[in-house]
This record gives sequence, structure tokens and C-alpha cells, in this order.
Amino acid sequence: MDPLRNTSIYHELQKREAEGRPIRVGVVGAGATGRAIALQLGTPVPGIRLAGMSNRTPKHAERAFREAGIGEWKAAEKPSDAEASIAKGVPVIVDDPNVLTRCNGIDLIVEVTGTVDFSASVALDAIGHAKPVVLVNAELDSLNGPILKAKADAAGVVLTHTDGDEPGVAMTLFRYVQTVGLRPVAAGNIKGMVDYYRTPDTQRDFAARNDQDVRKVTSFADATKLSMETTVLANATGFGVARRGMCGPACGYVRELAKLLPSEAMLSGGIVDYSVGAAPHTGAFVVVHEENPYKKTQLAYYKLGDGPFYVFYTPFHLPHIQLPSTIARAVIHRDPTVSPLAGPSCEVVTVAKRALKAGERLDGVGGFCAYGLIENRAAARAGNALPIAMSDDCVLLRDVAKDDVVKFSDVRMPPSRLRDELWAEQQKRWPAGTATSGRVGQKSPDLVAAE
Repeated sequence: MDPLRNTSIYHELQKREAEGRPIRVGVVGAGATGRAIALQLGTPVPGIRLAGMSNRTPKHAERAFREAGIGEWKAAEKPSDAEASIAKGVPVIVDDPNVLTRCNGIDLIVEVTGTVDFSASVALDAIGHAKPVVLVNAELDSLNGPILKAKADAAGVVLTHTDGDEPGVAMTLFRYVQTVGLRPVAAGNIKGMVDYYRTPDTQRDFAARNDQDVRKVTSFADATKLSMETTVLANATGFGVARRGMCGPACGYVRELAKLLPSEAMLSGGIVDYSVGAAPHTGAFVVVHEENPYKKTQLAYYKLGDGPFYVFYTPFHLPHIQLPSTIARAVIHRDPTVSPLAGPSCEVVTVAKRALKAGERLDGVGGFCAYGLIENRAAARAGNALPIAMSDDCVLLRDVAKDDVVKFSDVRMPPSRLRDELWAEQQKRWPAGTATSGRVGQKSPDLVAAE
């Protein structure tokens, strides 16, 4: 009898490396995160190769290759040119991402631009050419993830957010505790600080010191990126939020969340949330619930507390280092790390950072005008809230007070964009007030609100 085949990701990648058939990855975006990903893949990871990189300014992709120790590359203008170069072991740099999405020498696309319309077009073209897609892009995933996932399912390919980003770290832990028979009731991020009123002016020095885009780091500080990441997680778990913006208790150690998060909300269908200032100061957590007295005794013995809520956590999140796991799972096992169960469970709504005046043009994520807060989808639709990822270039028709939610009726929308079309399609497929979550044994928050 033949020995049983070891199908673990590690062994499958080792086998691919030995056989000279690595997973060939095309990365779209050469900003700070894209360069970090290129560094990790270019070193290289056994069984995976960085085969191509796309950026509208090719010199940034060239910088990424140099920092990754890649000494030879070619420019390619057509998919066939890229395929020929990759076949010879020479990676390519392109300014048109469709050269990668349509190239037979690329097995998977990693989208890491942080844009919405552009990244949606990249994802759709990759899906249309039967390529799995990894989104390192909470902006797009939190807005259009469910409908993109539906299109990927129809095409028979994987669409997934990435391990290493907090939604992937939390979801990997979430799936683990489910696997061992525990019941997760909350999950989320471990944050150092949140200040809704940070702007590019307050974050400019920090961005410069860390070679980061100033609007991106502003979105980190003002809760917008946190809300987008937890929305990605909510859509993957079917969880909701206990209130708009989440509770976000401050504490010294993440396990204190067992007594600080609202028990009723956790037990009535599950929530996503976050801690502020808690050790280990980074990573993600999952809260489980257990009432069995014998199991509680055992969990206490193993230093997890007295219950009935217990906090498990991962004390790191490293998007560029953990990404290869997501790439391998998507290609080898067709297993998404984190992707929507069905329609949206939550949305990220636009909230005024200051008093806004009629005639002002909103400046979107990480700007001066607004911050984004996660909200249950039913409440967001009942209030006609404008998603933050759709807010840029909207012109206000009336004044909006500081900390008020901006509504669709408050703005004149810009000419129709791809994100708007996808969002409309998403609303049509999963109308507000219908059950869209995948909570086992629980009603959708949309359905509960409609009753």
C-alpha cells in the first residue's frame, strides 16, 4: 500500500519547489505594503515566486524588486510577452495590471493598491480569466466584497482577504476554535489607539518617518481602517456590532475583554469589536462562550479564567509575512482565508469629522472631512447612510453637523463609478431586511431588525 500523502501546505509547497513548479504570483501595487510583500516573496518563499508586479509608476515596482534582491526583470506590454519572460524565470514589471491578470504565466493575483474602483476592475478581470485573487485591500473588500465573492464563486475561483491583516488573523483563530469544538461569540482587533478626528495634517510626520502614505495612516488612526477590517470579519462570520463604531473598551490585557464586552450582544448572534491599549498591543482575538461546569473547571486550570467567556488571541499581525499562507491555501486547497459568507452583515458609514457645509466636496478615506464607523447593515440601510468608501468626490447638498452620519440624501454623487455599480448590484442581490448572514442557529441582524 502506498504511504498516505501529506497534503499540508508546508509539504505541498516543498513538493512544488522540488519539482520546479512554484505558484507564480502577480502583485498589483508597489506602495509600502506592496514592497514588503515583494521582499517576502522575493527572498523567496519555497514553492512560491514573485513572477510579476504592476504599478502605474514602474520605477516604484523596480524599487520593490531591488529591495527584494531581484536583480533581473523585464518590462512587458502584452500577456504573451510576460508569459515568455516568466517561463525563463525572469519576472516582469508592467504598468497595466491586465497584462498580469490575462497572463498564463501567472497563477494568482494579489491586489494591494488600497484603491476601490481600480482594484475592483483588477479583481474582476482576474476572476474573468480564472485566477484566484487575494485582496490586501479592506477598502474594496468592506464595500464590495460580498458581490465580488459571488462572482468569484460563479467563476470557480477563490477570492479572499489575507492572513496577516487583522481580519485574516482573527478568522484563522476563529476557524481553529470552531474546529476544536468551542463556540466563538466575538472577534476583532487589538488596537493601540483610536482618535476619530485625526487628519492628514496630524499624521504627516508619522507617515514621513515610516515611509507610508499619509492618508493611509490617517485612516489607521481615525477608526476608518479598523471599521473596514472588522466589517470584512463581520461579513465572514455573520457577526454584527453591539452599537455603531463598536464598544472598544480600554484595558491593560486583552483577556480582560471577557468581562468588558456586552454579554447579551455576544450571545444573541455574535459581535466584532476591538480593545484599546491592551497587551499584547497588536494582533487579533476571539472570545468563546462555555457554560459546562466541568469544561469551565478545565479552562480555569489552564489559566484561561473563570468564564463563561474566554479570550483567545494571536499576538501579532504581519501582512507581508503571513500572506504566503493565504496564497498557498487559495491555490493548493482552494481555501479562502477570510471571505464573505453571503451578503453584507455590516457596512462602514460616513461620519463628519467636523461641521461640514453645503457645497463642500468630501475627500474620502483618510481625509479631512469624515471618518468611517462600522454599523449593522440593517441600521445603515434604514438610515440611508453613505458608505465611507463611496464618499470621495460627493458634494454636500446641505450642512452636516460634526459626528452626524452623512446620508445619500445629503450629497450629490459623482458620475457613476464601478464601485457604485457593484454596490447597487450587491443591494439588489441581498436586499436589506432579508437574511444574509451565515450564523449557525441565529437569525440575521437584518431579519431581526425587520421583525
